[in-house]
Amino acid sequence: MKPGPQTRTYLDWNATAPLRPEARDAMCAAMAQFGNPASVHAEGRAARAMIERARADIARDLGCKPAEIVFTSGATEAASVLGRMPGGEAVVVDPTAHDALWAHRRDDAVEGDVPGILAMGLANSETGVLTGLPERRDGRWPVPGGTVDKVLLDVTQAVGRVPFSFAWSGADMAVLSAHKLGGPKGVGALILRDGLEVPALQSGGGQEMGRRSGTENTIGIMGFAAALRASMDDLEAGVWARVEKLRNILEKSVEAAGSETILVGKDMQRIPNTLCMAVPGWRGETQVMQMDLAGFAISAGSACSSGKVQESRVLRAMGFGPEVAGCAIRVSIGPTTTEEDVLRFAEAWTAQHRKFRARAA
Repeated sequence: MKPGPQTRTYLDWNATAPLRPEARDAMCAAMAQFGNPASVHAEGRAARAMIERARADIARDLGCKPAEIVFTSGATEAASVLGRMPGGEAVVVDPTAHDALWAHRRDDAVEGDVPGILAMGLANSETGVLTGLPERRDGRWPVPGGTVDKVLLDVTQAVGRVPFSFAWSGADMAVLSAHKLGGPKGVGALILRDGLEVPALQSGGGQEMGRRSGTENTIGIMGFAAALRASMDDLEAGVWARVEKLRNILEKSVEAAGSETILVGKDMQRIPNTLCMAVPGWRGETQVMQMDLAGFAISAGSACSSGKVQESRVLRAMGFGPEVAGCAIRVSIGPTTTEEDVLRFAEAWTAQHRKFRARAA
């Protein structure tokens, strides 16, 4: 059946994942606890206890200590720690990192071994490509021109889809958002290695051990913890291996549509759900609109930049020219995606591809 206005297929999980039932249930339960977690009376203590239980659960699932977790409004706020680093410290950001990190870069290269931080993503939101940390030398991280003494890792797209533990990652800091896991929007975390001191993300009442002031989002935090636990259960149960098979079916289907289709990262290690592809000359935003009219939600670039008509900075950094960087789309699927969903998308996209080729002839 051809998708119509009432038949929508969501294929934009990297932008935000549908809210998990486990997260919804946890949030509804938390709504009944109205006390301020900073208050010392019984209602406040009950709210504080909920937050600290969630902190302990999240720490267990992320492989870190509860005291290393700072709750934030999301990965973007957590990444703002880069902009608060002391002025004398270098901030070198990987060219393919998300805009939330890229916005705070100060240096493209350094001279020698200097105080500073390397900021990078573990899994790219546009391409799905996984990037391992560079090999540390004498406890320092290599960057162009020298080394720095700290590394911040954006794990937003990786957590819950591939194995991750902060303790064995080697990172000094990590950032993530709950809504990529099927949790609520507006909550996330900054993970700080035990003993590492950084300037406060937000000044005020001194919440989150003085690292991020403001009353904690109790409801969001409970949803975050529940979504993370459910995503870990899926990972352990092999759910994302099934998702990867569907991604590969989709990849082969669109590849058969035309030899000029570029499958970005096809031969690289990727998270299991992401397909980034480009047809030179066929603008990404045009494809997104065409697929939207056909009943499919996809994107061009990351969610933070997909509303802007511009070429992908990430793809340019990977060596692609403007004819590709401006013509890429991202299809990202999840545990509730079916084989029928991906085959219907491939059919609809192929039909539009034929029309594009006919117009270009």
